[in-house]
Amino acid sequence: MSARIPSRRLGQSALAFRPRSTHWTALPTIAQRNASTKPNTETDLSNPLLEKYLQQQEAEQAAAETAQPEQEGKPQKRPTTTLRDGGSYTVPSPLFNPERLIPGYRKDAPPAQKAALKAQAEQRRLAVQKEEEKRLLGVNIDPAPAARRSLERKLVIKGVSKHGRMSKAAKIARTERSSLYKSQFLPTSVKKVTKILRQIQGKTVSEALVQLRFSPKKIARDIYKGLIIAQDEAIAGRGMGLGDKNALKKWIEQRNEVASTLANLDEKTPKTKGVNQVVELKDGKKKLVKDATEIYIDQAWCGRGESWKTPEFRARGRVNMLTHRTTSFSFLLKEEKTRMRISDEIKKKRNNRKLWVALPDRPVTAQRQYCLW
Repeated sequence: MSARIPSRRLGQSALAFRPRSTHWTALPTIAQRNASTKPNTETDLSNPLLEKYLQQQEAEQAAAETAQPEQEGKPQKRPTTTLRDGGSYTVPSPLFNPERLIPGYRKDAPPAQKAALKAQAEQRRLAVQKEEEKRLLGVNIDPAPAARRSLERKLVIKGVSKHGRMSKAAKIARTERSSLYKSQFLPTSVKKVTKILRQIQGKTVSEALVQLRFSPKKIARDIYKGLIIAQDEAIAGRGMGLGDKNALKKWIEQRNEVASTLANLDEKTPKTKGVNQVVELKDGKKKLVKDATEIYIDQAWCGRGESWKTPEFRARGRVNMLTHRTTSFSFLLKEEKTRMRISDEIKKKRNNRKLWVALPDRPVTAQRQYCLW
């Protein structure tokens, strides 16, 4: 900055940078302000609200000091607090009598007619309430009405074109139950989960839980919890495993919260008689089935989720890239009734197989009358 330019900012007057006075003046008292008839606007900093509050505080303090000598001989009482109860609130009565809202209601009507009108009004109220509940539940029960109607139309056209004949898959879906469960993504790899799933695939749920309970693998604990959830969904949602009454009661005791709808069991609960049938599995092994409604793991597989990498810094400037993987597992649960049907199909196919012979009885073809040499 040039020496000719003053120290103050350019374009401002020198009066703006005049040093302020450091002389402090005492504020007048309340009596002086009240005595003065002409208030000074420069030094008048009174606050009426503050002054009123201070006067009240002084008066309360003086009253407490005067009352203190009288209470010196009396025992002091602790202040009591009163609790507010929100349950005692009463709704005020409506302006009109609710009976006047009933169509056709008259005050001078006979009691029988009044009772009939009240019953009709109650029926209408219940019908309206039912329609409202249906409308509210339709969000979950029927979220896409247009798609549902389109599917129903296609199914009707398919049934007419096939003259009412059902496919094998449709018959199986109507006569046999199944439940699919998929877990959330867990921080593990596919290789670790696959070993556990191969171990429990094809076993009943009770046998699989025992295997997972004593497995030394860390991921077996998460699969154990997922299998329990899958079993609960199959029983409560699909009605699977309800043949054995004793097993059902045991499950209700273990999962009382999930099976709240099945808690009231009586002697009329259907009970499957002991089957005691030896079935043949797809791999050729034999198995004894005692209950046709027992749940088993038909399929168990895992799926790869998202993965990400993080650096691991090592010595001499080297960096190792660590891959963090996620995996989910799925269970397809079915009843032993399905394995019994598959076993019967295997036996039927074996019995219908033609007997192999060395020289089949068929006409000789592609041969000449004379030799070619």
